[in-house]
Amino acid sequence: MAKINANYEAVYILNPTLSEEQIAALVAKFKTVVEADGSVSEVNEWGKRRLAYPINDLMEGYYVLMTFTAAAAIPAELDRIFRITEDVMRSMIVCKDQ
Repeated sequence: MAKINANYEAVYILNPTLSEEQIAALVAKFKTVVEADGSVSEVNEWGKRRLAYPINDLMEGYYVLMTFTAAAAIPAELDRIFRITEDVMRSMIVCKDQ
């Protein structure tokens, strides 16, 4: 029997040159994508952190961890949106149930 919903974690790094309003808008946008067919349990903003290596000549990034429960199609859609959003430097989505 296939799982209808699973628990996921998404970590993404935003461009640190964004204003607080722009960061809040992006976090809300990604949260809305998940809430369309799932539920967000927690959004933990870690803030600006030093990167292990430069990405696009930047040595810092704004880290966000989002924990959510959703159907299998939602992480794929969220990953697609991460990839086309210019201000997302890196992202990773992991299924916690496996």
